[in-house]
Amino acid sequence: MTYLNTQLFIDGVWRDAEDGRTLAVLNPATGKQIGRVAHAGRADLDRALQAAQKGFQTWRQMLPVERSRIMRRAAALVRERAATIAQVLTQEQGKPLVEAQAEANAAADVIEWFAEESFRVYGRIVAPRTNAALRQLVLKDPVGPVAAFTPWNFPINQVVRKVAAALAAGCSMLVKAPEETPAAPAALIRAFEEAGVPPGVLGLVYGNPAEISSYLIPHPIIRKITFTGSTAVGKQLAALAGQHMKRVTMELGGHAPVIIADDADIALAAKVTGAGKYRNAGQVCIAPTRFLVQRRSAAEFSDALVELARGLKVANGLEPGTQMGPVANERRLQAMSVFTDDALAKGAKLLTGGERIGASGNFWKPTVLADVPQDARIFNDEPFGPVAALRSFDSLEEAIAEANRLPYGLAGYAFTRSLKNADLLTRGLEVGMLWINTPAVPSAEMPFGGIKDSGYGSEGGPEALEAYLNVRTVAVLSG
Repeated sequence: MTYLNTQLFIDGVWRDAEDGRTLAVLNPATGKQIGRVAHAGRADLDRALQAAQKGFQTWRQMLPVERSRIMRRAAALVRERAATIAQVLTQEQGKPLVEAQAEANAAADVIEWFAEESFRVYGRIVAPRTNAALRQLVLKDPVGPVAAFTPWNFPINQVVRKVAAALAAGCSMLVKAPEETPAAPAALIRAFEEAGVPPGVLGLVYGNPAEISSYLIPHPIIRKITFTGSTAVGKQLAALAGQHMKRVTMELGGHAPVIIADDADIALAAKVTGAGKYRNAGQVCIAPTRFLVQRRSAAEFSDALVELARGLKVANGLEPGTQMGPVANERRLQAMSVFTDDALAKGAKLLTGGERIGASGNFWKPTVLADVPQDARIFNDEPFGPVAALRSFDSLEEAIAEANRLPYGLAGYAFTRSLKNADLLTRGLEVGMLWINTPAVPSAEMPFGGIKDSGYGSEGGPEALEAYLNVRTVAVLSG
């Protein structure tokens, strides 16, 4: 399939950057350039901001039923084009085609759910204390134009969660999508355009992330910031937003613990966590990363995980049967090497993998490390790649303490047949999302977000809409 160059989308028009700048887009499976993406400058951003302000005034005045119809049409277009969008996504991001198509189809589900949720932006009437003629109203209004900053690992999913919630609430949005994977989010935005979203309601830009964020966040037109990415960058952007009293939603880095008790179904635990660990080559913010296995079951679990890792087909995501594609870039390859070497130097055991595959493309062998010491980098810093790190524990309380030791609090996993253990884990683990005896099952109707240094706010469920709404009190005395 032909990969097309990607333009900016400003005020309802696809256009090149005013100064003509572009950036190269590389296929991580081959390392070769497959296209280019427009690089926005200050003039492009100013045009996009003015369009977002105009689009907001139009969109907020439309009835929820009108906004919902447009969103549902966009969802239908995304679902209709999912196979084509997946081809583009795999070329620029590397994930297997089956994963790419699942991401596109899931985007349609998200849009549809928020299209219906737009009908449920309710205020309320509050009874007065002293005067029966007093009408006390609680109103919820859209906050205004929003700036969204999204990452390359799920270039459709991370955009659609923000866009759908913002549109449902009545906001306009200017998306700064990832330069590494520009065409997939552009295909998503195009579906909204063709569904009838008025000019300016949605904008799409690419360019230098630091320059764009430092200009958009303080700008008076922008009233809310939503960011998905690393904790370090998220803290910087949140601090900048705070200086200008801008509301923020932050979905930041994770380092998800996996606690496997002796009474767990070990085969199930290995199957579920292995699939989660190597999905998208481990480049998932909620990927299982710190494997804590009760000592009596450690050997059985590690054997099962190694067998799964060795059986994966690692290849170009477009090849039939591929189960794991390349990591995104050369930097991720280098990071996997550093994490692995550091763990081995500190006494960990390499059970499988641990090296690059071939000389072309960014392929890394699915890796399992056992007996990883607590001070190894991989047990303290998010690896964001296909490396699983295992260590043993004796008591569940010990495992919970280790899981909570780090400042991350995005996601966690646990496996046990005991309701008592499940209750202890539910109450004890400091994470925003916990899955027990099941794979991660994010959905539009459930909150998605972390606690502690993994951010705040939600990108799912009714809770997601609250961040895009102002709450106002109005009291009216009649007569």
